Amino acid sequence: MTQVFLGVKDVSKHIGVTNAAAYKLPEPDALIGNTRGWLPETIDYWRAHMPGQGAGGGRPRKADKNQ
Repeated sequence: MTQVFLGVKDVSKHIGVTNAAAYKLPEPDALIGNTRGWLPETIDYWRAHMPGQGAGGGRPRKADKNQ
């Protein structure tokens, strides 16, 4: 049986973003030359364990002038 690996473009489609290369992707499951490949289940696990939106704070909001 042939194993299917996802390249960066395939990972982008799989997780629904335009450029997965902008993310710190997990270690690849396979390397062919300089081309990285991930198993779909590796990407699913990585995505499920990424911090959610708002994690880590971010830039503080400006104080409300009406208070």
